[in-house]
Amino acid sequence: MAPINLNVKQSANSTTATIAASSPDILVRETLRISANLASSSPLLDTPPALTLPASQQSTVRFICCEEIDGRRWNYVADADAGGGFKKNSFRALTLHSPQAPLDGLMSFVRSYVVPEGFPDSVTPSYVPYMTWRALKHFFGGAMGVFTTQTLLSSVGVSRNRATPGAVAINWILKDGAGRVGKMLFARQGKKFDYDLKQLRFAGDLLMELGAGVELATAAVPHLFLPLACAANVAKNVAAVTSTSTRTPIYKAFAKGENIGDVTAKGECVGNIADLLGTGLSIWIAKRNPSLVTTFSLLSCGYILSSYREVKSVVLHTLNCARFSVAVDSFIKTGRVPTLCEGNMNENIFSFPWKDRPVVLGSRVKDAFQDPSAYVAIEPLFDKEKYIVTYNPSKCKVYAVLKDQAKSDDILKAAFHAHVLLNFVNSSNESKVSSQNQRENINSNAMQRVSDLASCIADSCKIVTNTYGLFKNKANEQGWTMSESLLNPGRARLCQLDDR
Repeated sequence: MAPINLNVKQSANSTTATIAASSPDILVRETLRISANLASSSPLLDTPPALTLPASQQSTVRFICCEEIDGRRWNYVADADAGGGFKKNSFRALTLHSPQAPLDGLMSFVRSYVVPEGFPDSVTPSYVPYMTWRALKHFFGGAMGVFTTQTLLSSVGVSRNRATPGAVAINWILKDGAGRVGKMLFARQGKKFDYDLKQLRFAGDLLMELGAGVELATAAVPHLFLPLACAANVAKNVAAVTSTSTRTPIYKAFAKGENIGDVTAKGECVGNIADLLGTGLSIWIAKRNPSLVTTFSLLSCGYILSSYREVKSVVLHTLNCARFSVAVDSFIKTGRVPTLCEGNMNENIFSFPWKDRPVVLGSRVKDAFQDPSAYVAIEPLFDKEKYIVTYNPSKCKVYAVLKDQAKSDDILKAAFHAHVLLNFVNSSNESKVSSQNQRENINSNAMQRVSDLASCIADSCKIVTNTYGLFKNKANEQGWTMSESLLNPGRARLCQLDDR
């Protein structure tokens, strides 16, 4: 696309004079806004018309691409230099929308906590009345809890002073209230329970153990009972949310046919029996006055080990990010897709959703590309695809930028292509390593030139074209279920210029 020369002539019109006096970013934004309006009114205009600025503000700005997130669009532009390249640090995003109203932002924030994604289309009509009555029930239940707790503590003789039972009850209610707040805030992570349930289940068990340890610490510093108890209850309630949210998908993996209810009931029964036996054992041990720290440490080790083995024993048929990575790596190295048991056993349980991963699916353009030259060189390689895959050496990550026409299979193909490119990059880096010192500096030396990166991506395109269909067939033969939603793609989409 030819550069857009922004040279606006002096005019008596006050609007033009105001624009000319503003900053370069505003000039570019207004130019693109006018261009978008003209393009939408005339099908013959494929590129924005040239405008002329005063000589003191003359510059050449080149339109790179357009990006959309949740209905809001950004145009990426860069300043072109005299040699046909781009000026350093000139790559930027400009929005054509007015800033979001504070009230709209607040309502969007509230909706992210109280309703599912895609509401109301993602739920049945009965969801709203059910949640309304449920909220009222919990409101009255919480109010009654203050009085019942105070009464119970007073009944068992906490103190002969009438003020003490009320003060203790308030501290206890504050502790429970902090836990409920933590549970409510963590519920925002709800969608992650679907695709990273093993990792979150294990993280929840670690939080449960952390909360128990903090509770144990209150014995050493009783004057800090309230803050420590609140922190412990927050951790334990977050763990409870994780356990509850991941329970049904795990039981569903064990069910054969329409017996999920029976599997769930029996699983809960086994858990309760084990809980009672453990309680009895702890009572028997406590009567012998053992070392509290030693006993707790031994029991904690057993709890964490059992939790890890429990999660590892679950065999899921779906390919989330961790299992998809295992499947693609095995396919690239051996030509075969691992079985369900192999893929689940090799899954990294410690790959928590909040950790940085080497592959980012559905990323923003500004994260994927360091400068516009890389985008301009790589974009033509993906003219026939609904995505663009690239490698950012400064962040040591592979990024898959999705186009707005991308469907479920396109997103799966983008994820497959990203892992293939990651394997290419790692192989290229390893071939350049001749010593440990080189290995330490490899991210700053390898894959830096745009031409080398474009060549590597071109080679990966050929391999993906020939092997993606074979990978899907072999994955289906092994019983894997692939869905783009389980890969948690980002919401950013690359827009076509002629769709503006």
